[in-house]
Amino acid sequence: MKEAFMTLPWWVRWIAIPAIALVVFGTLLIGVITWLIGMLFRVLLFAALVAILIFVVRKFTSSSSSGGGW
Repeated sequence: MKEAFMTLPWWVRWIAIPAIALVVFGTLLIGVITWLIGMLFRVLLFAALVAILIFVVRKFTSSSSSGGGW
């Protein structure tokens, strides 16, 4: 197999075969990349919401314990 691959011209090994692989597996790659970006967005959104929740809770608990506030 390696001998057959090495006898091919350079442009087949380095251009044609990767291009065929991208055509065949392109939708799979796009799906994986889309899923990873979506998960990253969800993780960042979760972290931001937790940070906002902690900020709001600390703000209200510190203001109520100091005598003022609600």
